Amino acid sequence: MQIPTFDKSLRNLKDDLARNYYKIRLNDERSPYHIRFRKRPYKVLFILSHMRSGSSLLTHILNSHPDIIGYGETHLNYSREMDFKQLLFKVYWQLREYSMSHHYVLDKVLHNHKFLTDNFLFNQQVYSIFLLREPNRTLSSILDIKPHWTQEKATNYYLERLAMLENYAKLISNQERSLFITYNQLIKQSDLVFNTFKEFLQTETGFSEQYQVLKTTGIKGVGDSSENIHKGKIMRNARELKTTVSPELIMQGQKSFERCCETLSHYCLHLP
Repeated sequence: MQIPTFDKSLRNLKDDLARNYYKIRLNDERSPYHIRFRKRPYKVLFILSHMRSGSSLLTHILNSHPDIIGYGETHLNYSREMDFKQLLFKVYWQLREYSMSHHYVLDKVLHNHKFLTDNFLFNQQVYSIFLLREPNRTLSSILDIKPHWTQEKATNYYLERLAMLENYAKLISNQERSLFITYNQLIKQSDLVFNTFKEFLQTETGFSEQYQVLKTTGIKGVGDSSENIHKGKIMRNARELKTTVSPELIMQGQKSFERCCETLSHYCLHLP
């Protein structure tokens, strides 16, 4: 009976040491982007999207680059730049990465209420990748994972989220810090998208459709929990969906999708 108790005590000790290490490194008052024992400030990279957009796939592709650390949706609320220290702590704590040498720390934001204010989007250290997916598969996929939602509720979420993404793009209004892609482009024009990532994020090395499967991969609440995300590469076969949505609601979603694409293409860097 002593061995399990010893193992638990050892794990607790390791957790305490790791927690204190991160707190010491993050206790730097120069700015929200600086940590101790490191000259280069961090850059914050947001994936700004909606549910069932393929954002988990995009997250894994980005996270597999050595310059970027993140694991998916942290569910943090942001009201000021100093909240980025919470993001750094949560990401490094979750992944137990001790070098703290990455250029970007990533979070995925899929809901309007996560940004309590949006002033921090003006900062030159904050970058955003907007990802959109057409409504037909998006709405059906939302209803597959949220069977308690009505078709109208799923559609309203989609419409309201696209409207908010338009607002963010107008607010940032900077093609050096905002990029717009669609899920279709990510799947069908992967090489072009990856080259654009390299240019946009100014990384020395490129991106690949092969990605690292993390311990957080597939965990509910962090990202996609389907089988495909565990494959470690882009899977281009469309998953069969169990739910259909009325043509009228699809039409509403399509109009908003097209309008949002037009707005983001105007304000953000985008593929030709």
